[in-house]
Amino acid sequence: MSYTKFLTAFVRANSGNVGKIRVSSGRCRSTMASTKSQEEKEQPMDGCTVVEAVPVELISETINCTNTQLNKIHIDFDNTLEAYKSKGNVELLRSLLVFKLCTFDLLVEKNKELMELSKKVLGQWVFEKLMKMTFYGQFVAGEDHNSIKPLIHKNQAFGVGAVLDYSVEEDLTQEEAEKKEMDSCVSEAEKESPDSDHREKKYKAHRQFGDRRGGVISARTYFYADEAKCDNQMETFINCIKASGGASADGFSAIKMTALGRPQFLLQFSEVLVKWRQFFNFLAAQQGKSDMMVLDQKLELEQLKESLTKLGVGAKDDIENWFTGEKLGLSGTIDLLDWNSLINDTTKISNLLMVPNLETGQLEPLLKKFTAEEESQMKRMLQRVDVLAKHAMEKGVRLMVDAEQTYFQPAISRLTLEMQRKFNREKPIIFNTYQCYLKEAYDNVTVDVELSRREGWYFGAKLVRGAYMYQERARAKEIGYEDPINPDYEATNRMYHKCLEYVLEEIEHSRKANIMVATHNEDTVKFTLEKMNEMGLSPTENKVYFGQLLGMCDQISFPLGQAGFPVYKYVPYGPVNEVIPYLSRRAQENRGFMKGSQRERSLLWKELKRRMLSGQIFYKPVY
Repeated sequence: MSYTKFLTAFVRANSGNVGKIRVSSGRCRSTMASTKSQEEKEQPMDGCTVVEAVPVELISETINCTNTQLNKIHIDFDNTLEAYKSKGNVELLRSLLVFKLCTFDLLVEKNKELMELSKKVLGQWVFEKLMKMTFYGQFVAGEDHNSIKPLIHKNQAFGVGAVLDYSVEEDLTQEEAEKKEMDSCVSEAEKESPDSDHREKKYKAHRQFGDRRGGVISARTYFYADEAKCDNQMETFINCIKASGGASADGFSAIKMTALGRPQFLLQFSEVLVKWRQFFNFLAAQQGKSDMMVLDQKLELEQLKESLTKLGVGAKDDIENWFTGEKLGLSGTIDLLDWNSLINDTTKISNLLMVPNLETGQLEPLLKKFTAEEESQMKRMLQRVDVLAKHAMEKGVRLMVDAEQTYFQPAISRLTLEMQRKFNREKPIIFNTYQCYLKEAYDNVTVDVELSRREGWYFGAKLVRGAYMYQERARAKEIGYEDPINPDYEATNRMYHKCLEYVLEEIEHSRKANIMVATHNEDTVKFTLEKMNEMGLSPTENKVYFGQLLGMCDQISFPLGQAGFPVYKYVPYGPVNEVIPYLSRRAQENRGFMKGSQRERSLLWKELKRRMLSGQIFYKPVY
């Protein structure tokens, strides 16, 4: 049964007076943290790994496999020769300088103002030269598609691929950002009658959090202006996809949904998805299954029909018709995947935005009305996403959809899932991003993997810890809803490893899942390598990828690449003046990184001293 068919029947059944439906206010998914024995504390982005392949005997715990030998990856944290063989001495000195500057609080806190002052005092030409010798040269590949090619080709020679990321952002004031956000996230109906709807406050725009750049370190931020700007940003993404396809045979490109349309739709559709899952939880609780893991909550079909009849949703014969066809209910049970709706891009989009009214029990539109322009804006966002996926498919480029704030993320994940169902039939093209600092991360991963199993498409995931923690916590506390973030860093580590192990087990089982381990944490890299060894997953299968930011933690990326692992750098590019916001965040991120550990600089110094003592004063990488 499709979502729209269910809505039509539900609305018809609720046309008269019905009893109230009370939906559980709790989360719609389990938030159980991992209890596996990954107890050692990990320091965020603390040092990195140096890897060299050494054939050794891996003794299996299974008696029948005691003679099995595998190639196990040995990790050597002190092998700076391997770690930095792709870097010349000037590059090592630049890294030392930039990382040292990032430890000075005053420089970091005032970095944007200092860059603007330098531009005025030194002039544009000298300023750009200075930036390219320091921060820009460290973290940005170049100004355009042509200028980044030498760096991409050099990295490829040492086994490291690229995820191209055009990092130009608007340089808005806080007031300008807040105005843009409120204008683009508040519908005409809300403006006319701000207190007449039944919206959840988490999924409404709030001016004090309108500047989504606040408390965010790693993530790029887009603000909606108009449809023409969204078209321009789509063209920028298309150019990135083309450049990725031209640069290598197995490239990645990254996109953000908030760049492709008015975020009002993401807010509204996220609320709809969450409310429908809450309704499923309510029905599961009626059958005594609320304490089960999310995929174990299988509703008995006959009891479900009786519950819906008692709630006044419709007559028993009508409800019987809802659960026929499309293999729905043939097993005698309904689980969350059966319940979840499909997005039908031929349907009037506003008809999808229907939710149970918690007070009347009837199914109602999320908003009283949608203007024709709002309807068109929603449609065009979906069309732009489809265009990008088709270009990625044509160019053989894998498309990673970045995660964003939790009030946008349910819609972003659902749209990405629909792209995966369509484009991941023969190989993984579309990758969704899972933020493991979220309490619901494991449930999100397991539900999506299970759907890929049932429907036979390739699951693609990028695992990150997350970029919006401070903003998310502040917003939840101020507005008054449950904090979606894990309680501490150790819980996030456990969640990351739990999600990672689950996907690795799926790869071991079917070889149809694929994962990008996006981390600067050496313990997580070690954990991944150990699990791959245990499961017999070879790096040459190209099922497990590693990813780091350009200019950071090269001791992970290059040794892994030279050892045969698929590893990628997020490669930002763009004109010097227009990537200053990106560079500003890199400085802030590196402040915490460099203050937390001296290891990066120690390894850099160690390699420089080794080269000086061995007479390699003018060392340049050969490739």
